Amino acid sequence: MSENKIKLITSESVTEGHPDKICDQISDGILDAMLSSDPESRAAVECFCTNGLVVVGGEVSTKNYINIDDTVRKILKNIGYDGPASGFDCDSVGIMSALHEQSTEIAQGVDESEGKEQGAGDQGLMYGYADNETPEYMPLPIMLAHRLSSRLAEVRKSGELGYLRPDGKSQVTVEYDNDKAKRVETVVIAACHHPETSLEVVRKDILEQVIKPVLGKLLDDKTKVYINSTGAFTVGGPTADTGLTGRKIIVDTYGGFARHGGGCFSGKDASKVDRSGAYMARYVAKNVVAAGLADRCELQIAYAIGVAEPVGVYIETFGTNKIEEDLILKAIKENFDFRPKEIIEKLSLKKPVFIKTAAYGHFGRPEFTWEQIDKVEALRSYLKL
Repeated sequence: MSENKIKLITSESVTEGHPDKICDQISDGILDAMLSSDPESRAAVECFCTNGLVVVGGEVSTKNYINIDDTVRKILKNIGYDGPASGFDCDSVGIMSALHEQSTEIAQGVDESEGKEQGAGDQGLMYGYADNETPEYMPLPIMLAHRLSSRLAEVRKSGELGYLRPDGKSQVTVEYDNDKAKRVETVVIAACHHPETSLEVVRKDILEQVIKPVLGKLLDDKTKVYINSTGAFTVGGPTADTGLTGRKIIVDTYGGFARHGGGCFSGKDASKVDRSGAYMARYVAKNVVAAGLADRCELQIAYAIGVAEPVGVYIETFGTNKIEEDLILKAIKENFDFRPKEIIEKLSLKKPVFIKTAAYGHFGRPEFTWEQIDKVEALRSYLKL
């Protein structure tokens, strides 16, 4: 009789007021502003923020003028950086813009033209993942981490814990027994707060109003809880920590549970397969698992710049497949089109929906088109199941 196999898996998340996430939201907010008036816009927008300063740069191609200052200040205000007391005032922060036009040499390889279909916006490899351990077909550790971070924002904005400031982080370690989640081993919360609120109050309130409601029965008397473990956390956001677009790619995806191709998502229009390819890979993997073909599925897609068809499509089911992987892969290739133009059309990626993705994860959220499971019957029918 084999012994139980115990392992611990950790994932983290950050709030929308974390400096890196501020930058992701600004990059995607500018992209959305372009797409809302010109669906054919192309963008690769980067952002940098530090004490009293936001810098926006990158390459764009759009027919309409975008007021960068107004867009940035509105995003900062919505996050909660709405006055001097927040530590990063949306009205007084300095903003520098260094956007320029996209290279015509890149455009000629990517744009659709007579006799040439739209090619991939870059070379690279993208991963998508799904499993059946949560209703969202996502790994439990990252879902719990996102729920904790979003709960921090919720109690701050509602006034329930009105002394909290926008910057915060969460981390969850889940204990697995024979690949089944059993309990939370460790939970870590860092939450910026008003200096007049004592650390004792912060720790008590976060335990009762954030951790317990989110983790519930997964907590036990052996769970380690660390809340602001270095002490008071009263200076946060860009005042304390410089932020950059694309520096939270594991938070954005699967929390380390699955591989990542390397490219970030935020600020990039869907012609960039870093983004659209990763969304497509998630869409496929989720449908494979929802169809009962495997309990876990990781899909890799690889592209060459300017070429429509991917140079490779591969799957890994970690021994959980119910039928041969070769047959699953054949069914995938017959039922999904991986050319960039077809991905964009299928997933409606010319709409201004991207700022919503820029905090609390790009996956496991039903409001996004790449989370639909509309290919289950087609896959099962093709495989005669």
